[in-house]
Amino acid sequence: MELTVIVALVVIAASSGSIFKPGDWYRSLRKPGWTPPNWAFPVVWTILYVMIGYSGWLAWSAGGWSIAMALWGLQLVLNAGWSFLFFGRRRMDLAFGEVLALLATILLYIGFAWPISTLAALLFVPYAAWVATAATLNFSVWRLNAADARP
Repeated sequence: MELTVIVALVVIAASSGSIFKPGDWYRSLRKPGWTPPNWAFPVVWTILYVMIGYSGWLAWSAGGWSIAMALWGLQLVLNAGWSFLFFGRRRMDLAFGEVLALLATILLYIGFAWPISTLAALLFVPYAAWVATAATLNFSVWRLNAADARP
């Protein structure tokens, strides 16, 4: 797989966040006091997307088509889907289930990538930590706004 294909796939997944933006609806929601500042999200995600792309390239270069690469692709799909569910559809409940699936996929990728490329696996550790934080934030915002949330 060409590096340009990996970069394109990451850019496509990342574009979901710019298509489905937080906007006024998200700003109006109650959030826990530990919510990261708004500026942190684009900064962290930019760094993570670079790491995701590099990890995919390392795993592909070392192992070609593999379970690790299938999981790498699946996590991109799930990653893009979260913005659609949470911001696009305003379905915090579905987004929470989806982000748990994303976290599980990331952890599985780490496990399957480890024997192929330890660095590829390690590049996903900060991603797993951030997604675990995002899942906790998703759940907290959902619960704090349950009376106003759609079914």
